[in-house]
Formats: sequence, structure tokens, C-alpha cells
Amino acid sequence: MTQALFFDLDGTLIDSEPGILGGIAHTLESLEHPPLSREALLPWIGPPLHDSFEALFDGDRARAEQAVALYRERYDTLGWREHSVYAGIETTIAALTADGRCLAVVTSKREVFARRIIDALPFGDAFATVVGASDDGARRYKRELIAEALSRLQLAHADATMIGDRRMDIEGARQHGMRSIGVLWGFGGADELREAGADRLVDSPAALLAAVR
Repeated sequence: MTQALFFDLDGTLIDSEPGILGGIAHTLESLEHPPLSREALLPWIGPPLHDSFEALFDGDRARAEQAVALYRERYDTLGWREHSVYAGIETTIAALTADGRCLAVVTSKREVFARRIIDALPFGDAFATVVGASDDGARRYKRELIAEALSRLQLAHADATMIGDRRMDIEGARQHGMRSIGVLWGFGGADELREAGADRLVDSPAALLAAVR
């Protein structure tokens, strides 16, 4: 039985749309860039933000770095609080903890922000570690983040399962030869997760609990 479970954060444990999209909107307004629709921005939740800004600005890395700095400024004071925990997640985490599972958070969000969010959750102490993007951006893709989690917890890839809502979670797991479970309540979707190669899809936290048991 797989013992360790790696959870993505945005779209898996928490609905962080208000904070992330609010921050992007603030950033674009500050840079006098035309606003983008919600539909256009939802795919930004999950991948590294710098990459999304750089693509928007046609490869202008300097402007992308300026945008990320503006985004982080708002997120540091306000955006990190603008989220809600998905219904059923707290119960599922409690049950997994009672089962003796080793739980970790593995997210492309900056680690300082991810830790702040997890520490403020009523079940935050259930996680053995929180792995996020490094401040310098050197560690930001799921492949690298999963590798860091395996290293910190001294686990082999066969001893962990990645759980997330976007293709990056699934692809990162596959790059390590790990099992993966795609969740359908976040920002991806069944087609995206299947195409990425998820071993299983679940449509609720209760179904996730049943799947890992």
C-alpha cells in the first residue's frame, strides 16, 4: 500500500481563485495592460506564474519579472488570505492522518506563501512538509518539487502518490514513475487529467479517501 500522499494546494486543498485572479487583475491594471476574462485566466492557476506572464508579454522576461513582483506584493498582504477550503477536505485529511498516512503539500506556489496558508488552516499540522517554489525560481516545476519532497521525506518514488487537479501534477508524477490521482473539483478537468495519464480520477474528497484506502 502506498503510504505517502503528496497534495497539490490550489484547486486540490483550497479554492484559491479569488486571491490568484484578483492578484493578476491588479498586476495587469498596474502595468496598464488590458484586463483578461476569467475564462482566460483560470488556466493560469497551477503553472508557474512567471511563465504565464512571460507568454502574455511575448517573451519579455523583464516585464514578466516586474509583473510577478507586483503580484507578490498584493498577494503578501491580501491575496494569500483570499481562499476557501473545499467541502470535505478537512474530514478527509483527518481520516488519512488517523490512518497513519504521511501527508505533504507539493505546490508550484512560492514556498513562503504555501507555508503561510497551510499554517493558518485548522488541519495544517497534518502535513509532514510543505514544498513550494524557491524564491529564486530555480525550483518551480512539479518534477523538481516532487523530487524535493521525496528527498526531504527520504522516500522512494514507489512509496508516494501525487494528488492534484492539473496536468502538471500528473505529468510531474509520471516523470518520477509515481502513481497519481486527479481530482475533479479544481481547475483542470477530466479530459486534461486523463490525457496527462492520471491513474485514477475522483470527484469528491470522500471518493479520494476511498480511492487511497
